[in-house]
Amino acid sequence: MSKEKTGSSRRDFLLKTITLAPAVAIGSTGIGSLAITTQAQAKESRAPAGPQQAKDYQPSWFTREEYAFLQAAVARLIPADERGPGALEAGVPEFIDRQMNTPWATGANWYMQGPFNPDADRALGYQLPLVPQQIYRLGLEEADAYAKAQHGKVFAELTPQQQDTVLQAFESGSAEFRQLPSKVFFSFLLQNTREGFFSDPIHGGNQQMAGWTLIGFPGARADFMDWVERGERYPFPPVSIRGERA
Repeated sequence: MSKEKTGSSRRDFLLKTITLAPAVAIGSTGIGSLAITTQAQAKESRAPAGPQQAKDYQPSWFTREEYAFLQAAVARLIPADERGPGALEAGVPEFIDRQMNTPWATGANWYMQGPFNPDADRALGYQLPLVPQQIYRLGLEEADAYAKAQHGKVFAELTPQQQDTVLQAFESGSAEFRQLPSKVFFSFLLQNTREGFFSDPIHGGNQQMAGWTLIGFPGARADFMDWVERGERYPFPPVSIRGERA
């Protein structure tokens, strides 16, 4: 979300930061991580047939106000452009809401014994006594309070330019939250947005396989390894775990 990563360049930044080794890792966290092809292949991907909208969804964990923040934020983190849908259109808010009802979100499989030292070196790992559910609940409250203090409105009601400014403050840590560092909240939001954009659609995000189509990833096809070293764009559309095709 730094200043040079605004507009369509934000999607270029996203593509550059994707891991290049093809993999599907759906681990105990309940979040799928998908790694993909090259940026050159992504730019050659087929354009979508028409505008895409996320399917109707009512959040089961987030409040209506919290969900409005998520919808607005992911639309700025991975915006739609001429190459295809963004995170909002791909259903990323639904993905994040569904993740809040997993063992990952409750920290059921995390080591959460103190002491905690938030100022410790990153090499020591996560250093807060908060699980993802708490990070989102507290962080969303703080984020809207910061937006109101800066611009007089909650985040979802701000202009896109104001939303970018607020997200940049979270990313840099210059926004001061009372209950957790704004950088921590932003890092979870950004990571989960990426995961939702490239997850299998079975988890709620990447609807119509928008993320996979953008980067030319074959998805859950049984065999595509013979194409890996050809230096050619994979010619077939992605397939989901359920057998859906883009």
